[in-house]
Amino acid sequence: MLDLDPYLRRIDYSGPLDATLATLRALHLSHVRAIPFENLDTLLGLPVAIDLESLQRKLVQARRGGYCFEHNVLFKSVLEAVGLRSTALAARVVWERPADELRARTHMVLLVEIGTALHLADVGFGGLTPTAPLTLQTGIEQATPHETFRVVREGPEFAVEARVRDQWKRLYRFDLQAQQPVDIDALNHYVVSHADSPMMGRLIAARVASDRRFGLLNGVLREHRVDGTSEERRVGGVAELREVLRAIFGIEAPTGAASDAALASMLE
Repeated sequence: MLDLDPYLRRIDYSGPLDATLATLRALHLSHVRAIPFENLDTLLGLPVAIDLESLQRKLVQARRGGYCFEHNVLFKSVLEAVGLRSTALAARVVWERPADELRARTHMVLLVEIGTALHLADVGFGGLTPTAPLTLQTGIEQATPHETFRVVREGPEFAVEARVRDQWKRLYRFDLQAQQPVDIDALNHYVVSHADSPMMGRLIAARVASDRRFGLLNGVLREHRVDGTSEERRVGGVAELREVLRAIFGIEAPTGAASDAALASMLE
């Protein structure tokens, strides 16, 4: 069972907890600002458990981050605790991939029902995690505290797109088939173990600040500001990489020779 108070302290949230769109928006933004996206466990060959007890221990108590299944399974429990009904959906990530490439479903999003309206909540997409829920309505631009997003229809599926440097970039596509916990477990097993998983063989971290985003891919640190400017630099060694993870992303990387070797391999 979710222990809500420690989670609320983790995301520094003390606002209303009524089952409204305003609460959904506030929790969504607080979550993505406080809990980073990261895949250190898969990089180190460690299992990633997505039962609620494990998620609370890792993302709340240990103040680590995680990838989409970790974030969105935890957030689903939070929404349920405040009376917001949500359904898990599975998505195919198409970010910077050919539009017609058929990829496995490796992402999880939440469909939240408030009154007669449906909203997409996604606190775990990484470098372009929306900073507000999106209304499941096509043909409209939806502003968030960071980028502008839209939902488009493509045959039997929907897709989420973000406007990046005045171009629409597609993040993922999905349908509305509800995913049960056993389905999410199977998808998570693929992501944590399959050689083609996007979480394997590279280091990824992302964090949202009030006016910018930080992203780390292997040894390259990027900073993208809401005014459209960006900076990039290469991390120089394992000690510096650990400091970047700690100072910028709030992540204390596991210590030891195996961890050092894995981090060093990302800098080659």
